[in-house]
Amino acid sequence: MFERTTRRTRLTWAGKVFLDEVLRIFACIDQAKASVKAAATGYRGRLRIALSDGIAQPRLSALLAQCRSEEPEMEIRLLEVSLSEQMKGLNNDLFDAGFAQSDDVGQGITAEAVWSDPLMVTVPARHPILTHGRIPLREVLRYPLVLCHPENCEGFWSQLKRVLRTVDTKLIVADRVPSLDLMMTLVAAGYGLGFATEAHIAGSRNPDVIVRPLAGRSPMLTTYLLRPDGAPSEQLSRFIDRVSPLDGSPTSATIQ
Repeated sequence: MFERTTRRTRLTWAGKVFLDEVLRIFACIDQAKASVKAAATGYRGRLRIALSDGIAQPRLSALLAQCRSEEPEMEIRLLEVSLSEQMKGLNNDLFDAGFAQSDDVGQGITAEAVWSDPLMVTVPARHPILTHGRIPLREVLRYPLVLCHPENCEGFWSQLKRVLRTVDTKLIVADRVPSLDLMMTLVAAGYGLGFATEAHIAGSRNPDVIVRPLAGRSPMLTTYLLRPDGAPSEQLSRFIDRVSPLDGSPTSATIQ
């Protein structure tokens, strides 16, 4: 299990495999305990929903409110994880479904596009770029940027990177952050410009951050519902049915 030297001890490949399995077993035990507690409080079903890439709060709030109204006996457990952890959990029956901004999920998982939102630029108040009503991307990239960290926002970064590559210029990165809230904080403090979807911004307003659309046709970023291949359970099928109608009702953010 271990390779030992006079300076350190580390896991062998067999040890790493064993550790992954042990962690999976512990996660299953924790979920079993949670299920028993939920049953004792009156719930008659459970869905385990993973969230990656900082799913927009207004979207999620509306969905959960509808679920509670139409099926109050169903417990919905939300777990924030990285995209790689979500895919592993879906394959190992730790999650029933999840949301992420990537459809690059490999075998065994189905990805369905459910929400699409325009990409916006977040700008510190009184920044000179605010002379533009709609900001050309090339102009944005002349300034330092506060970007999401690829490991924390893998799907979001993958889609954003495709947009940024349409302009042949070197990025000036002031900082990389793990969350939208921290990005908005640093933008408000004047560290640089940032990017977020319209729906993300609607759930994370900051009076010191001005929102502007990009010039031309706004790039759209897509959110996907991920689930294991095969026919979903009845309760998951009802959940999916509630998600789909929301696609036609994009959340609007106020543009200043």
